[in-house]
Parts: sequence; C-alpha cells; structure tokens
Amino acid sequence: MEAKNFAVSVFYGVMVILLFAIFSSLIFSLILYFTETQEKSISLLVTIISFFAVFAGGFISGGKCKQKGWMIGGATGILYTLVVLSYHYLGHSSFFSVEQFIYHICYIITAMMGGILGVNIVSGSPNTK
Repeated sequence: MEAKNFAVSVFYGVMVILLFAIFSSLIFSLILYFTETQEKSISLLVTIISFFAVFAGGFISGGKCKQKGWMIGGATGILYTLVVLSYHYLGHSSFFSVEQFIYHICYIITAMMGGILGVNIVSGSPNTK
C-alpha cells in the first residue's frame, strides 16, 4: 500500500466525519433553538448519528484506499479521536473521562467496520468460474 494513498484516504475519511458532524450540529442547534426540545431528549439520536458519521468516514476511507480496510478504518478512527482529544484538551484543559474514552474506542471499532465494508463493496466480489 502506498503511503500517500493511505494518508489521502484517511484524510478523506476524517473530513467526511467532521463535515457530517458540523452539518448535524447545525441542524440540532437549530432544532434546540427554535423548538422547546430539550437536549437530553435527543441525546440518543445524537449518539446514533455520531456512530453513523464515524462509520461513513471509515467506509469512505476504505473505499478510496481499496485494501486493508481494518487498518485504514482504524487509522481514520484514531485520527478522528486524536483531533477530538486535541480540541478537548486545548479548549477545556482536560482529558477524556472514562465514558468518553469508551465512546472513542467504540468509534475506532466502528470506523474499522466501515473501512472493511468500504473495501469490500468498492472492490466488488472476485469473479468465480
């Protein structure tokens, strides 16, 4: 696997995650602002969308790289976690809590699954005789 292709694939995956997060954050903030919906009532939906975004980022990176989906998805999940940890540490001067740490381990695993599926769907099944 070419290192440049690997890095570009991971970059695309992380960008998909971040763009999806920005878009969904905008939608949820508008819903919370203009309605009487409470934040705690949509927390499960936010979590589900977060996992979907990470899965989609792993899927995109795996499909772009077309090989070693578990590795490319894992790298995408790890880079996303490092970006969030950097923001959390620099912006709030604290590390992850135990709950956040568990969420991010699950995000990495979800991105790996997305990467594996992305490689297999984009590459297609081999021709059998």
